[in-house]
Amino acid sequence: MPVIRANEGTEYQTHGATFTAFADAGTGGELRAWNCRLPAGQSGVEHRISKEEVFLVRGGTPRISVDGGDCLLAPGDVLVAPAGSLLGVHNPGSQDADLWVVTHAGLSAQLADGSTLAPPWAR
Repeated sequence: MPVIRANEGTEYQTHGATFTAFADAGTGGELRAWNCRLPAGQSGVEHRISKEEVFLVRGGTPRISVDGGDCLLAPGDVLVAPAGSLLGVHNPGSQDADLWVVTHAGLSAQLADGSTLAPPWAR
């Protein structure tokens, strides 16, 4: 049974956020899991997701929009974004938002300009 310690995740930076992968292609399996840290006042880029994503808020008060419906979340809250939904993750709060995210391998995101992002932490 592989154990990945808190300081052993692979870190990526994109769109103003830090993504730290813990369960990725290197660990095998069908699920991918990472921590997302979004700085205070930062807004993420809206994107359409190819696979369901589950968010657990570990810190801060992020606002997540799914298909235009906004929800302000607090630590301990869980939000499920269905496959095919338009997703936006924003942090209007005064402290960093800290989210644990789980999805299936192969997640991709279509951006507003029509480009597709295949994040390395979700391959």
